[in-house]
Amino acid sequence: MNRFAYHTEYQKFLSMGLNYLTEEKSGMEIKEELFRPILVTKGRKTGKEHSVMLRAVNHNGKIYFSRHRPDGDWFKNALKNPEVKIEYNNTIFTGKAELVTDEELDKKISILKYPGEEKAKEKRVTIQVTLEST
Repeated sequence: MNRFAYHTEYQKFLSMGLNYLTEEKSGMEIKEELFRPILVTKGRKTGKEHSVMLRAVNHNGKIYFSRHRPDGDWFKNALKNPEVKIEYNNTIFTGKAELVTDEELDKKISILKYPGEEKAKEKRVTIQVTLEST
């Protein structure tokens, strides 16, 4: 008996480790400035893949993910094991994550992530992912 509820078949297959809907491709790009990919990190304790769908910002050739505090599993995982994957539009992109320390860049990412929303003014912590080139 399955104890978990899945919103889509895609999430079901991801949970089983079967990723037949996506494939790694080189030469592909993410063109959208604001989008909702799945960020795949490696667990800092277990070493197992951890997937979460997040709102992301594509800015100046890098992908940005942010949150209020650095206490989320995906955030801590990305800092501990910076080799990450981004699944979007049936494609897997690989890259390297790092903490953003530039406060002005943090502010810019918040404005891009939450256009016209009050959230854009809140202080956040951000990681940037530099995608591997082909």
